[in-house]
Amino acid sequence: MNKFLMSTMALAIFFMAHHCQAGSFVLTSPQLSEGSMISQEQVFNGFGCSGKNISPELNWSGEPGSTKSFALTMYDPDAPTGSGWWHWVVFNIPASVHSLALDSGNTSKKIMPKGAVQSRTDFGTTGYGGACPPKKDGAHRYVFTLWALDIETLPLDTEATAAMVGFFLQQHQLGKAVLTAKYDR
Repeated sequence: MNKFLMSTMALAIFFMAHHCQAGSFVLTSPQLSEGSMISQEQVFNGFGCSGKNISPELNWSGEPGSTKSFALTMYDPDAPTGSGWWHWVVFNIPASVHSLALDSGNTSKKIMPKGAVQSRTDFGTTGYGGACPPKKDGAHRYVFTLWALDIETLPLDTEATAAMVGFFLQQHQLGKAVLTAKYDR
């Protein structure tokens, strides 16, 4: 009986520690907060939108201890496509990195961390593509997800689609941190 009680307590402590660790993985931004409206700075410049298309600064902490790399996705689940809209896809971010600088999604500036790859979005290009929902479609949600992965590099390049990257992210995730903002025009 005593052995059973000790085993049960050890198991409970393990799951509590795991749950607490997973709950501490957070993604933050000086430009965005959970549920906030996206400013013109982060709005796409095209498709009828006239924003500055500057990717937000992102910071994170509390990832699982066995993290070998990170990936970042920005997704609009409300896009009227039947499959949402991928605005930003980044992978192979080294585990030692805990932030992306303002406008790092601008591929011409080359300020992504060394080794990080920005692949194809639903705009048909690489790099950041800001919010731009159809007029009179209501507010759309823009979900920034930072993925902690159990692999140093994904075997993909800049031509990889968001669906292909997503397949690998699902296979290798240790945890994820999410920040959701909105935009309406």
